[in-house]
Amino acid sequence: MGNSFWETQFVLDPPPAPVERHGDVDLHLPTGDGRRPAVVVVHGVPGPPDAPDARDWPLYRGYGALLAERGMVAAIPRLTVAHPDDLTTVADRVAGTADLLRADPRVDPDRLALWFFSGAGLLLGDWLRDPPRWLRGLAATYPLLAPLAEWPPVDPRFHPIDALDAAGAPVGASRAVPLVLTRVGRDRPEVASSAGAFLAVATRHGTPVRIVDVPNGQHGFDALDHTEESRTAVRAARDALFDLLTSD
Repeated sequence: MGNSFWETQFVLDPPPAPVERHGDVDLHLPTGDGRRPAVVVVHGVPGPPDAPDARDWPLYRGYGALLAERGMVAAIPRLTVAHPDDLTTVADRVAGTADLLRADPRVDPDRLALWFFSGAGLLLGDWLRDPPRWLRGLAATYPLLAPLAEWPPVDPRFHPIDALDAAGAPVGASRAVPLVLTRVGRDRPEVASSAGAFLAVATRHGTPVRIVDVPNGQHGFDALDHTEESRTAVRAARDALFDLLTSD
């Protein structure tokens, strides 16, 4: 175990996948031929200022390998957020990563999902508000779904609860994209409360949400809590997203 979160090992040990680095995006590739479904892995933001590139953390390299093990291409962009104003730039980079995947001949351009972690949950708003036809599912693991109270004002674009509420309104309602939400029983209060508010809106509008509960898990359980409960939850979230990507 490392001394810093970014040095801490992933709770699972999937077989390593071939990794291609394309500028600020890493692709983790499954074996075999043919076009594959794909997932953009959106690592947590903002990160500690002294943290190395998140693409090199054992946690996210583990997720890339775990997705590739199941036959999915995983794309992990390098994201830097030092201030809430940086969210616009980061959101554009996530969208650009999806475009990069769809243009890759190894990827089925009509079967993509996005998986958000921690503070990157704020980026869900765009995809809930106006989901493209190729977006088969969204996933969020211990996500922050509302800006923190002590932050300066954040662009309404990055308020996922409001985006979900607007998307589910009867007039001009958007297509509801299924979501896989992993929540932990020992999360930070501000994160847990935002997830509760989000789920209340999802229930009101009938938005399909698959909940993966980790009752004894803490924020970052997938690196910090090396238990069978953690391993089962991570696999369950991965498999639920695979099912969304491969269903007709």
